[in-house]
Amino acid sequence: MTVALLARKLGMAQVFADDGRCYGVTVLEAGPCPVVQAKTEATDGYEALQIGFGPVRKQGVNRPSAGHFEAAGVEPTRQLREVRGVEPAAVGEVLTVAGFEAGSRVDVSGVSKGKGFAGQHKRHNFGRGPVTHGSHNIRQPGSVGSVDAARTFPGLKMAGHLGDHRATVLRLEVFRVDPERNLLMVKGAVPGATGGLLMVRSSRPRIRKVRGQR
Repeated sequence: MTVALLARKLGMAQVFADDGRCYGVTVLEAGPCPVVQAKTEATDGYEALQIGFGPVRKQGVNRPSAGHFEAAGVEPTRQLREVRGVEPAAVGEVLTVAGFEAGSRVDVSGVSKGKGFAGQHKRHNFGRGPVTHGSHNIRQPGSVGSVDAARTFPGLKMAGHLGDHRATVLRLEVFRVDPERNLLMVKGAVPGATGGLLMVRSSRPRIRKVRGQR
């Protein structure tokens, strides 16, 4: 069963398992996410769920959005996202972390931290040159083109803007689920800074190809 929730990154922590080992986990405030709209193949041409997350004052919602929430019979939310490929749900139903279980795998998507303009070594993990015998090629980018071409080819790994793009970490293991506090702990790191908005959904089963078969 594929489950998707909107979440907020609370930070990282260290927790101990039953065997005494210590693991680094990311704590997420996942849900509750009310279903605001259910799109179907017959009415919209595709199947999807529109879910909300985060309380907001009614004064902070414009009239079209207020009417949209009122038609669904749910309280206004700060965030509103559409997800596909999930289990169907009725409008007004509230999705919680109870749909996940410890030991399962999830995919977490978010916007990575923006780090501004960065050089080629930091941006693309280049190695430096020699630093002895009078070398002046310690952190140089190297060749960027051909003399005969007399131009720079597109797609070269050069200095530029780093981060601040949508990233997804696949198949993170769920360490612990706390339905009472709407908390979800996953092993490892997730994209974005503390307080950032994330999308958490169940991982698809991994299909291993056998050599010689298509």
